[in-house]
Amino acid sequence: MTSCFNGGAGWPEPVVRVQDVSDTCGDTIPERYVKPLSERPCLLPASGGVAGGPNIPVVDLSMLDVDATSRAVAAACREWGFFQAVNHGVRPELLRSARAAWRGFFRQPAEVRERYANSPATYEGYGSRLGTAKGGPLDWGDYYFLHLLPPSLKSHEKWPSLPSSLRGTTEEYGEEVLELCRRVMRLLSSGLGLEAGRLQAAFGGEGGEGACLRVNFYPRCPQPELTLGVAGHSDPGGMTMLLVDDHAKGLQVRSPDGEWIIVDPVPDAFIVNVGDQIQVLSNAAYKSVEHRVTVSAAEDRLSMAFFYNPRSDLPIAPMAELVGPGRPALYPEMTFDEYRVFIRQRGLAGKAQLQSLQAKQDVAAAGGGCSAAVVSSTCS
Repeated sequence: MTSCFNGGAGWPEPVVRVQDVSDTCGDTIPERYVKPLSERPCLLPASGGVAGGPNIPVVDLSMLDVDATSRAVAAACREWGFFQAVNHGVRPELLRSARAAWRGFFRQPAEVRERYANSPATYEGYGSRLGTAKGGPLDWGDYYFLHLLPPSLKSHEKWPSLPSSLRGTTEEYGEEVLELCRRVMRLLSSGLGLEAGRLQAAFGGEGGEGACLRVNFYPRCPQPELTLGVAGHSDPGGMTMLLVDDHAKGLQVRSPDGEWIIVDPVPDAFIVNVGDQIQVLSNAAYKSVEHRVTVSAAEDRLSMAFFYNPRSDLPIAPMAELVGPGRPALYPEMTFDEYRVFIRQRGLAGKAQLQSLQAKQDVAAAGGGCSAAVVSSTCS
């Protein structure tokens, strides 16, 4: 049983690898992976992601007119919170090499993968769950989480040594995606009518921000209509650059009218989405939108989520330029460290944390005095 379970310091119970469950469960998935009826995915493509159906905007980042590019990015993030970035400057061969290297890791024998088993203290390493609640629901996916910034948290020793190309490829990939994130930050800032570097400064400036990578592996599932690879959530950080699988769809996004649509990925594009911290800084001008991941009975899927975050101990609140008479601050001040306590305790839960923050601010504005530093309270 050692290949299937990891006691893991800090986890409330043994951790089961979904790869092992997929290999041994037969035609029926264990009950803990079955979602409530209201959360189960619609796997029919008719609701989006097909020719003529709704899809997230596509933005060409190679346009010579920077102002036009900024307007296109801003419009997408105001309405959808998502867009697909094409002609983004990260080399297609690097995208393919990165995916291939990480597929190679998830194909390693269980004893190799388990050398990197993670704990909820940092989540860094090989994992299969979020949240520390004993007996809580589980998603149909394994992952590998690693830090890239700040340099004090980055350690190649915590990265897999097999396949041999993985560390070098991941380092190169991280450097190129980091530069792309900084470029998109300038476009987002200009789209708010601010100086191009203003949003970056709110993150702690170049070199002061945080960055991490989560590589997701979704094994084949005999009952994909009952479960999810990742439950519905908005991303708690600043911005996400997602490189999806090159042969299977799975990402679903809440459309502006509230319906789930299946994203139809453009080859070699990044799917970019606003996280909760940018929604807060923009005073909800930009939307951090709920999304989820479906799984497949036919094939495994892999995706790479690059999370670009503010410095973790820096207070985050609506930027002063976006607050004024008739436009009050919608969120209280809170550091990213304080904010993500909620996620690490309870796992992903829709937009519950962001809604909780806004409720606290409403109470405070009305004279209720609810503390912004407490992420789980009677005000939520």
